Amino acid sequence: MRTYLDCYPCFLRQALDAARMVRADERQQKVVLDRVLNILKQIGSSSTPPEIGDRVHRIVRQEVGNDDPYRMLKETGTRQALVLYPRMKALLAEANDPLEVAVRLSIAGNIIDLGPTQEYDLWETVERVLAQPFAIDDGGAFCEAIARAGQVLYLADNAGETVFDRLLIKTLDVPVVYAVKSGPILNDATMEDALAAGVDRVAEVVSTGSDAPGTILDRCSEEFRHLYDEAKVVIAKGQANYETLSEEGPKVFFLLQTKCPVIARDVGVPVGSVVLKQG
Repeated sequence: MRTYLDCYPCFLRQALDAARMVRADERQQKVVLDRVLNILKQIGSSSTPPEIGDRVHRIVRQEVGNDDPYRMLKETGTRQALVLYPRMKALLAEANDPLEVAVRLSIAGNIIDLGPTQEYDLWETVERVLAQPFAIDDGGAFCEAIARAGQVLYLADNAGETVFDRLLIKTLDVPVVYAVKSGPILNDATMEDALAAGVDRVAEVVSTGSDAPGTILDRCSEEFRHLYDEAKVVIAKGQANYETLSEEGPKVFFLLQTKCPVIARDVGVPVGSVVLKQG
């Protein structure tokens, strides 16, 4: 997905939010904004939002002297999700269609996204997504692909959301390789976050070799790219994975909530939609 003009103010807001999150002083905040504005002046039309976001958040980390501004919020998100885990597990045990419920729960977890907003009600979102019709429902193709797959590559999105992914992985009943970031970026899941959520109990957890948002394939390690190329089915969670992989073809299935008007318009659905979309 290309970068739209409406993305520009969002980059500035994210940079300012991240700087203030770690109590950067006003001088540091101004330096961050000045440097981000310089980047926005220079970007090419072919750059995806995660490619730009990667540069923006590197500036924040450099200027405020903090390698992981979102660390405390990531830990909080994981704790909140783990509190709900027994309730969600009970829902799955009672479900007539456990796979659909597990997919919906995984998509509900996508609300833990600190790029668009830091405010959400986790259980309220679970209840909404369980009842809300899919705006795009490629569930039939998804089930067929999973049934044929010897293994699934699952691209993680955010810390805390990892707990919801754990439920879906267990329900898939096929071997899963779960790919996380190699280092901190926004509230994206790293190896540490995946282990805290217990994902290693249901999947093999690997690193993409990149600490950029989404999955920028030419920034990933050779080992991960081999995994990606060999995968018959790829589950790509969240908006940033959609932004980076939307042209990658039918082996990729996107699970997300459209929280951003720009992404919602690109997907072709209203803001707040629940999406299971085949590439």
